[in-house]
Amino acid sequence: MGLTNQSTGKSALKEMLDIQMNSADVVVALAGNPNTGKSTVFNSLTGLNQHTGNWTGKTVATARGNYKYKDKNFVLVDLPGTYSLLSNSAEEEIARDFICFANPHATVVVVDATCLERNLNLVLQILEMTDKVVVCVNLMDEAERKMIQIDICKLSKLLGVPVVGTNARNGKGLSELMKAVYGVSHNQIVTKPIKVTYNDTIEKTIEDIETKIDLEKSNICDIDL
Repeated sequence: MGLTNQSTGKSALKEMLDIQMNSADVVVALAGNPNTGKSTVFNSLTGLNQHTGNWTGKTVATARGNYKYKDKNFVLVDLPGTYSLLSNSAEEEIARDFICFANPHATVVVVDATCLERNLNLVLQILEMTDKVVVCVNLMDEAERKMIQIDICKLSKLLGVPVVGTNARNGKGLSELMKAVYGVSHNQIVTKPIKVTYNDTIEKTIEDIETKIDLEKSNICDIDL
């Protein structure tokens, strides 16, 4: 998918999911590795306000739903579970394109508290794409049973974005999660994502690509959600 008027902002949303929304709606992407409880988070937040179907032009199933918080309507888009955004599969391509081109107001990345190190790979990739991120450390009850302790506050400071511990199966932590999403999406929480530094060759290549992207962006119309 290229950067065009048709593939950014609201146009991208309609193209990808045919979302019916108004200008006051807040769009939230829900990303994460498979088996992190991401679908449970989605179901717990949206309840019966859901719609499922295939992604436009793909055979990959997707879901979207709505929830209310502080009288605001949040459109939650459950992206396919994926381990990375390197576009080696249709699932990875869909997740990457939505986060990059649909410009959601916030992205929630669900990680498994029992295998946090492996899941953080996806978190770091997404933080390179957007600073509007909330990390949801799910399955905290499983971690407790396995005697795994996670310092949520320290993790938040290290990543530079809000981190919320949850047990979505019983609703624990979901109120805090909605509060964090509201703060990030309404610019009430200022994030400072950790910057991943690569070797000089890679950094120079990234700089060259960024220059070309900025030049292309200057030639298209920027459409906000």
